[in-house]
Amino acid sequence: MGKQVSQKFRIAGWVAVGAVAGALTTVQLQAVARGSLAPLPLEELQQLAAVFGMVKSDYVEPVDEKKLISEAISGMVSSLDPHSQYFDKKSFKEFREGTTGRFVGVGIEITMEDGLVKVVSPIEDSPAFRAGLKSGDLITKIDDTMVKGLTINDAVKRMRGEPRTKVLLTVFRKDENRTFSVTITREEIKTQSVKSRVVEPGYGWVRVSQFQERTVEDFARKVEEIYKAEPKLKGLVLDLRNDPGGLLDAAVALSAAFLPENVTVVSTNGQLEESKFVYKTIPQHYLRRGGTDPIKRLTEATRGALKTVPLVVLVNEGSASASEIVAGALQDHKRATIMGSQTFGKGSVQTVRPLGPDTGLKLTTARYYTPSGQTIQARGIIPDVMVDETPEGNVFAALRTRESDLQKHLGNGNGNGNDKNGVDKPLTDAERAAEQQREQEREQARKRLEEEARKNPGQRLVPELGSEKDFQLQQALNQLKGKPVVVSKTLTARPDEKKED
Repeated sequence: MGKQVSQKFRIAGWVAVGAVAGALTTVQLQAVARGSLAPLPLEELQQLAAVFGMVKSDYVEPVDEKKLISEAISGMVSSLDPHSQYFDKKSFKEFREGTTGRFVGVGIEITMEDGLVKVVSPIEDSPAFRAGLKSGDLITKIDDTMVKGLTINDAVKRMRGEPRTKVLLTVFRKDENRTFSVTITREEIKTQSVKSRVVEPGYGWVRVSQFQERTVEDFARKVEEIYKAEPKLKGLVLDLRNDPGGLLDAAVALSAAFLPENVTVVSTNGQLEESKFVYKTIPQHYLRRGGTDPIKRLTEATRGALKTVPLVVLVNEGSASASEIVAGALQDHKRATIMGSQTFGKGSVQTVRPLGPDTGLKLTTARYYTPSGQTIQARGIIPDVMVDETPEGNVFAALRTRESDLQKHLGNGNGNGNDKNGVDKPLTDAERAAEQQREQEREQARKRLEEEARKNPGQRLVPELGSEKDFQLQQALNQLKGKPVVVSKTLTARPDEKKED
């Protein structure tokens, strides 16, 4: 069995899992040619060639042939579902950066505040860290460009670049009431997808913000630090809120850290033979290129403690794909209490196949299922305990997009979404009423957001995850201590999409 799996993984490459369009996805890289191709529809392909020829010769002005072909492929793939995508050179590079957790830049986590770039935190041992940038610093200029008026993506692009090139940042430090400039040399940055701390004596918090290549190594290191500080840990909170997913093998490995050996984490099923697979808590199923197992590198005491420590997993509408795999596995095996709100509902796998040296195709090839056989697609994980974001309720949750909100979303095999031909099925009266109610809730949340922003300019409207004001984290700690939990009075499980007749 192990040998077959190992061989299969060498052929299949690697698999990943993800969230909304534009974020990470469930992906499997394949560098091999398909064994057989279905017969090509020659008449239709001749039509495509004819249209291409007419556009090339008859359009009002010359058109770029490569652009025409690229957009034809893109249109074909994007019509399937929200997560299938053609990668041109630029988007393929960005995708690889997202999954590896490596990029070339200055090394800061940022957000926007009052139209300026605010440093959330410098990444440890990055150029920005060594240059002395601090949390809370505001970047007002990047080289000669004023930040005011830029989008966060524009600011990121200007700070990234080629290795060993320089960028001049103008920084305002609030607490010192001074502005200064600093020249930083760009280099390859390894992002940290795991944060942790001992929140109070005996209780730890580990947050996974994304499932990347280094996530399991980072997780092992952070957990070891917690157990070094608190050898007799009484409880642990695994925070997967707003985690859009990432690599499937990282999700399987993280689940394996908490579960017994050789139990099912997730299964996949699709048209291709290699899409039908059961992933278990064994190293062969999560070590993609051999190498050492970060979980096995934990001290024996820590490894044993992780199997039994009381565990709460925090999730919300922004928890997707790989996050849902971990939450679903720990819930089905009754290893953890899942708390928060119903997750995003992305239960599909995408395969990424290179089309050349710098382009690729990301195609939905399978659905995935929790150990009990439940599909998550367009449904998500329903927490064991529903808890609001704040004492005042789920202030802005209605503004978050879910899988079932996406056009052409894949059905779960039981309900709506696309039918088997990829066509959106018409809504029933009940579904239309539910959609209208959701739109009303969104509008109310938008108005409240605007009002709160006017009252509290420049302030966080929802407390930082992991902070002392994090209401859901406090409820998770209450659960671990056996104290009363403030359960949501308004949150309920979303109804499943109706079964087809």
